[in-house]
Amino acid sequence: MSTELPPIPSLNLPDWTQMQQIPISDCGEPLQPASLSDDWKIWPAYFHQGISGAMPECLVRLGVYNRLLDAAERLPEGYQLIILDGWRPFTVQQYLYDTLLNLMEHANPDQPAEARALEARALVSPPSTEADAPSPHLTGAAVDVTLADAEGRLLDMGSLFDEAGPLSWCAALESDEHHALGEFMARHHRRVLYHAMTGAGFTNLPSEWWHYDYGDQLWAWYSGSDHAIYGATRPPTLEHLWQEQLKQR
Repeated sequence: MSTELPPIPSLNLPDWTQMQQIPISDCGEPLQPASLSDDWKIWPAYFHQGISGAMPECLVRLGVYNRLLDAAERLPEGYQLIILDGWRPFTVQQYLYDTLLNLMEHANPDQPAEARALEARALVSPPSTEADAPSPHLTGAAVDVTLADAEGRLLDMGSLFDEAGPLSWCAALESDEHHALGEFMARHHRRVLYHAMTGAGFTNLPSEWWHYDYGDQLWAWYSGSDHAIYGATRPPTLEHLWQEQLKQR
């Protein structure tokens, strides 16, 4: 196993208020089903967990899809990309956020509500379809990913997907205290994923090793772009298609 990959940098979470002030100029790209590529596998995590409204497909913007193709090509031999989530319905975002807040309130009832909401945001964004501040997953720009070996066995990443704890921070295993063999392997896997994804143009949400963005406000914040190119969107319905066609008559 190569150990030549650079460490994952330790970054802070964004200033959420300032991030939401980044302008959005939606380029209008459609959502693309990730299952149409053979370059990775999809495992829609929330659908398989039985969460109401969760999609059996992982949808992403076309530009995100193209960069996932690039990221998959950057992986060393013997690794494959697994896509866990992409575009997320509002109802699922609401469920995840409300569930986490409820559990946090029961675990620490004395914590002020404002502090609880700020802590929760490190794992789940507040549900929003506002034109100037949409939740990242509602834009089709955010994608949750992990790694598997060539036979499809999920690799140890040091924590579970969506685990609410300090080990979920992307750079958590970079400190010297994590020197056990299992932690060393998990750190390497994180580095493989991080460098493949960032090399393809994605940015990472520091509190989640699995969460990457391209084109939304989070991406603009960490990449230094002066605007985002993806706002809130949804899969087109047949009714909407017909409505648009009838308008053109």
